[in-house]
Amino acid sequence: MDRDAAVLDDPVGESLRGHHAHLARRLGGAATYPPEVATFSAVTSDPDPEEWADLARLLGRGELADMFSCPAAPPPDWEPVFVLEGRQMIWPGGRPDHPGADDIEVVELGADSVPEMLDLVARTHPGPFWPRTHELGTYLGVREHGALVAMAGERLRPPGWTEISAVCTAPEARGRGLAAHLVSALVSRVVARNERPFLHVAEANTGAIALYERLGFDTRTPVTFRGFRTP
Repeated sequence: MDRDAAVLDDPVGESLRGHHAHLARRLGGAATYPPEVATFSAVTSDPDPEEWADLARLLGRGELADMFSCPAAPPPDWEPVFVLEGRQMIWPGGRPDHPGADDIEVVELGADSVPEMLDLVARTHPGPFWPRTHELGTYLGVREHGALVAMAGERLRPPGWTEISAVCTAPEARGRGLAAHLVSALVSRVVARNERPFLHVAEANTGAIALYERLGFDTRTPVTFRGFRTP
C-alpha cells in the first residue's frame, strides 16, 4: 500500500490540521468542525483523559461526538450512540472513463442550492449532511426539469487526498447512471489537481460498493465508525 495513504488512517484529524484548518474548532489536542458543517471530531493517536475532557468542552454537554473511524475509546461515561461497519476505498490512479450518457448536464452546487441538497439528502439518506457541509469542498449535481435529482461532493481533505461523499440519487431518477457520472466527474477534478480520491461506504451498502468497484475503486481497509454522547 502507498506510503502516502497512511494519512487515511486519521482522515478527520489530518483534514482539520490541514486543508480544513480554517473550519477547525480546537482545544488542546482535540478538534472538531462547527456542527452546521460536520459532526466529526478528532483526538490524537493516544489521547489522555484531559484530551477527552477538552473535546467534551468543545462539543458541550450531551452532544454527539462522531469519532468517525478513530480507534481510541473515550472514557466510560461517554454514552455509545452508534457503531457502523464499513470500508475505506481508494482510487488507484489515472483518469476515469466517464460512464453514462454524454448529455447528462452536471452543475456546481453552492449555498443557494442548500435547501434542495438538504431535501435530497432527507429523501435518500447518503450519510451526514448539514446546512454548511457544502463548504468542505465542491458539490456537483444533476437537475431534471429544474429539480435536483442527484448529487455528490467532496468532504474530508487529508494531505494529497479528497474524499468523495454524499453520493445520492432521487428514487425516481435511479438506474440511469447519474451517480456514476457524478462520481467520475469528481474523480477527474481531484486527479487534475494531483490528488487522489477516496471514499467510505457502509459494509451493508452492497449496491454502492459494487458501483465504486465498477468505477475502479479498490478497498484499502475495513473501518468501524463510532459515535458517542458527551457526559
